[in-house]
Amino acid sequence: MNETVTKIRVMLADDHPVVRDGLAAIVNQQPDMEVVVEAGDGEQAIAFYEQHLPDVLLLDLRMPKCDGVTVVQKVLESHPKARVLIITTYDGDEDIFRSLSQGAKGYLLKDAPRQEILSAIRAVADDRPYTSSAVAAKALLYGDRKSVV
Repeated sequence: MNETVTKIRVMLADDHPVVRDGLAAIVNQQPDMEVVVEAGDGEQAIAFYEQHLPDVLLLDLRMPKCDGVTVVQKVLESHPKARVLIITTYDGDEDIFRSLSQGAKGYLLKDAPRQEILSAIRAVADDRPYTSSAVAAKALLYGDRKSVV
């Protein structure tokens, strides 16, 4: 009996090799996921996305050569159905709002537990938005402040 599992093809984009290594180890341990390519800067992220067309792009916001928000914009210009999940240490209101308003499907902090990272990847792969509860609360507050101004 040959059971073929369709794996979620994940691209990692982060300028810190140790972060990519850790995320790759977590993702590749899952029977339903695999890392297909890794990028170390924003320009590579755009180019590698075009070459590999992953199911989910796991993207850091702060990278050399091209920031994460610009990567989101460029990828979605060419691939409107791209599924981008931001993973970052930055939980500032403006960062959250800019990323999600440009079309990212999710926003996650790097201190998230392993299971939350995996749940977020699965949700975004299924075309469902994902934000941790702390990030969602900040995004809502920021949106309320913007509408008052």
